Amino acid sequence: MAGVSDAELKTMSQDERAKALGMTTEQLTGKSLYVEFDPDAEERFTYPWAPEVDFNKRTEIDTDDMTSTQVNSRIRSLMAEGYGTIVLKNPRGKHSLGVGILSKLNLIIEGSTGYFGVGLLDGPNVRITGRVGWSCGENMMSGTVLVEKNAGSTFGAAIRGGDLVCRGSVGSRTGIDQKGGTIIVGGDTGALSGFMMQRGRMVVCGNAGKNLGDSMYDGTIFVGGDIKSLGVDAVEAELTDLDKKWLTRKLTQYGLMPDKGVDHFTKIVAGKQLWNYDNLEPSDKKLIL
Repeated sequence: MAGVSDAELKTMSQDERAKALGMTTEQLTGKSLYVEFDPDAEERFTYPWAPEVDFNKRTEIDTDDMTSTQVNSRIRSLMAEGYGTIVLKNPRGKHSLGVGILSKLNLIIEGSTGYFGVGLLDGPNVRITGRVGWSCGENMMSGTVLVEKNAGSTFGAAIRGGDLVCRGSVGSRTGIDQKGGTIIVGGDTGALSGFMMQRGRMVVCGNAGKNLGDSMYDGTIFVGGDIKSLGVDAVEAELTDLDKKWLTRKLTQYGLMPDKGVDHFTKIVAGKQLWNYDNLEPSDKKLIL
């Protein structure tokens, strides 16, 4: 494990080593999030090798005759030269565009992208004027992504932070294994959205398909329209005044605030009946799986 030497591990008890290596299986009922950083620290938590870019320094890339690898390499080269606003023209539905950007950047994609677009982000602000394919924003850690039209399935898979927004409708399994951050859908979402959700918030302004929030461990889902059905261990909860204030602020920020406000939204959370899963015997786990 990074930050813990072999010598230090040898001096620890078995329980201490298990926790240091992330191998604990303790029951989490009633526990709160364990914070492993100092929220009062003054340092900016940016990568030391991240390039210094100027948002006012702008350029364009015509991607028509380029591969995705060539486009992504070109983006990094331009960032190294200090360009802070980069426009991609003629993306033609290419897959894996704009992935793995771990620095601040304004990235504008004029057109539609294919699968796995702008995944593994940590910092940039992205606007996509067209549609996106499956798994847009996968494992996003921070920043913002705004999709002007519709998105495919697994939108925001395993997202960890930042805001991932689609003004249109999205496919099934939106936010599967979501670990943090915010996913906002201006239209409808498909079946199994919020599946195995762990933390974060999901907002669906339209309707939600079958098995919403199935096996969700934690987190919150807000739905402005109809819900086809709830999944295992997903339950309805009270929409509080704090929820309404947060929804109003977020939806107004992205121009998605409904004319009738947010009082009609339904709030879905985990019933927490699955929280004791790690305490099952191996034979019980085998039966469940």
